[in-house]
Amino acid sequence: MPEQVEFEGGIGIEPGGEPGTGGTHVSTTKFVQDGAAIDYTAAADIPAGTVVVQGDLVGTTRSDLKAGQFGSLAVQGVFDFPKAAGAGTAFTVGTLAYWDAANKVATKNAAAGANKLIGKAVRASADADATARIRLQQ
Repeated sequence: MPEQVEFEGGIGIEPGGEPGTGGTHVSTTKFVQDGAAIDYTAAADIPAGTVVVQGDLVGTTRSDLKAGQFGSLAVQGVFDFPKAAGAGTAFTVGTLAYWDAANKVATKNAAAGANKLIGKAVRASADADATARIRLQQ
């Protein structure tokens, strides 16, 4: 068995030790958390259920957070998101859903990347419905 050696960035295989590795080190990862929620520190007071967009990462708070308070954002799960009502706003199951931060609603419109992907609809909603049930996906 080839010898494993420590190096900056992880543990790897001694160069030339494992066939097919080309003599390069293989980095390993370190488990941090299950990923259903991620660490988050609120910049301002925000209530539970607030959608937070960080780049292309979208999550929602599950509890009230005060400014500067360390908490978490749910990035997995099924949530009822507010949606616009009116013609063409219905969701069918499996439809991709995006967060329109300007209007604070879920929409089917990616708006050329301006609206961030939040997941897929898991329940049909009609044009007149005020919410869409979305399974978060990152």
